[in-house]
Amino acid sequence: MAARNDQYRYGTVAMGFHWLIALLVIANICVGLYMGDLPRSDPMKFQIFQIHKSIGLTVLALSVLRVLWRVINPVPPIPRGMSAPLTFSAKAMHWLFYFLIVAVPLAGWIMVSASPLGNGTSFFGLFVWPNLPFFTGMTREALHPVHETFETAHVFLAWSMIVLVPLHVAAALYHHFLRRDDVLRRMLPGTHVTDPA
Repeated sequence: MAARNDQYRYGTVAMGFHWLIALLVIANICVGLYMGDLPRSDPMKFQIFQIHKSIGLTVLALSVLRVLWRVINPVPPIPRGMSAPLTFSAKAMHWLFYFLIVAVPLAGWIMVSASPLGNGTSFFGLFVWPNLPFFTGMTREALHPVHETFETAHVFLAWSMIVLVPLHVAAALYHHFLRRDDVLRRMLPGTHVTDPA
């Protein structure tokens, strides 16, 4: 299987980005929902936050690479016979996903960087991922509204992702079982794809 996309299917690089980011996003949604209910007194809460932040920063790095790969490597065409509204919805969902896989972790990184506590992120216990430098030297009073703003943005964007993920899965299953086209198979390694469009 080729590394690059072609008219029939996605290449191994795009598939790798897709499935790895998907797994990390779903894992981080679960971790985020779980840690949101933990009391401050829980001794594992700090460590779970570090894991959540580490996964998010990994998603951010992979997503930037994925977007760059998407720019230089066009995707297979939309299947033939799709209506204009369905085509628009498919394209809009894909671009919204590209936006969210960058925006959700980026908002989280800005939120952490603007925290009055000033703590960096222990990246899976390997090293300290630095905060963004824009907030260095700001007072706690100045940092507080920035932190609050990006915390709200991070939560809103994360919930948007929570809504979009099952819609995306439902759309893939719709293509596979109802339309019976190659859309899902294009992103699955080892499957046979015959329809170029």
